[in-house]
Amino acid sequence: MTDEPQERPPETEKASSPEPIRAVLDALAKLRFGAIQLTVHEGKLVQVDVTERQRFT
Repeated sequence: MTDEPQERPPETEKASSPEPIRAVLDALAKLRFGAIQLTVHEGKLVQVDVTERQRFT
C-alpha cells in the first residue's frame, strides 16, 4: 500500500435534485436493524434496497 491519495474520477454532472440523497437518508432514519444497498449505474444512484431485520428478545 502507498500513502498516496487515491485518484477520484472527475465529476461529470451534479445531481439536479437532492432526491437520491434524501431517499438514502430517509431509509437510514427509519431503519433500526438491517441493511441498505445502493445500486449505481454510470456513476448515478438508480436504486435503494432496504432489508429490515426484526429482533426478538
